[in-house]
Amino acid sequence: MHKPRLNPDMSLEEIMATWPAAVAVFLRHRMLCVGCPITAFHAVTDACREHGVGEDAFMKELQAVIASA
Repeated sequence: MHKPRLNPDMSLEEIMATWPAAVAVFLRHRMLCVGCPITAFHAVTDACREHGVGEDAFMKELQAVIASA
């Protein structure tokens, strides 16, 4: 089965379900997204804005974790 490619418009819920290793990136940045009921509605852009995290660097970190998983 082919997994989708990461894109910033995916919901956080979809990202964490598709690539469980991504959870570590959210936790490392002290983002409260893991277990949050809003993950089905928020994308990376929303989460980075809410938590004051740079989106470009965060996406690169997510991509690196996903590539190594």
